[in-house]
Amino acid sequence: MLRKACALLISLWMLPSIANADQDWREVQSRLGNEWQLIKNDRQRQIRTYAKLEDNKRIRSFRVEGILNSRMETIARVLLDFPNYSKWYWEVMESRLLKQTSATDYHLYLIHRAPYGLPNRDVILHATLELQNRERNFVVVKVRAEPDYLPLVPKLVRMPAEDMTIRFTPLPNHRVQIDVEGYIDPGGKVPSWDANLIQRNAPYTVIMGFQRMVLRDEYRHSNTPVPFAVYDFEQTAAP
Repeated sequence: MLRKACALLISLWMLPSIANADQDWREVQSRLGNEWQLIKNDRQRQIRTYAKLEDNKRIRSFRVEGILNSRMETIARVLLDFPNYSKWYWEVMESRLLKQTSATDYHLYLIHRAPYGLPNRDVILHATLELQNRERNFVVVKVRAEPDYLPLVPKLVRMPAEDMTIRFTPLPNHRVQIDVEGYIDPGGKVPSWDANLIQRNAPYTVIMGFQRMVLRDEYRHSNTPVPFAVYDFEQTAAP
C-alpha cells in the first residue's frame, strides 16, 4: 500500500514537468517548417542544436554543431570503440560490431533503452567513412539504418531510421568542428511527449558525451593505430 502511494505521488509530481516539456515543444513545433530553427545554444559547451519538420515526415529532423577539444586520431578511436557506445551515445544498452567490410565500412547493432512503459528499440546501422584528401580536409561519416539486415528480435521494436551525416573538420590548436544532420524514427507506437523529449534532447546529449569521451586518457594516449589515415589542421592529407 505504501509503495503504491509513493508511486502515485511521484507520478503526480512529474506531471507538471512532463506537461511543460510537451508545451515547450508544441510551441517550437508550431514554428517548424522546412527551414532550420535554433533549439538550444549552449555557449559554455559550444553546442548548438536545430530542428525542422520536413514534408511527409512525422518526426522532426535534427542538426547539431559543436567543438571537440581533440585530435582527429582520438576521435577515430572513440568512434571505432563500438562496445563502449553505452558510455556516451543516447540510451544505449548494448552495442557491437556485426561486420567490417573494409577500413571505412561497418555494420553495427545497437539496443536503445526506451522511456518507462515502452519496449526497448534495436537498430542495425550501416556506417561508411569518406576520408580526407588534398581537396577536402574533413572526414564524413554517413550512417543509415538497415532494418531488414537481421531478423526481428522478440520484445524489441526495430527502428526504421537512425540516419545521419556527420562531418569532422580539424581546426587550429587541436580542436575539431563536428556538424551532424539526421533523422531518427523510433518505430512502433510512441506517445507524442516521449518522442518530442527524445528528439529535443538526444542530439545535444550525444555531442556532450562525445566531448567527454575524447578527453579520456585511454583514447588520447593510446598507441593502437587506427585502420585509416586522418590528419589534423597542421598536417597535409595524402592525394
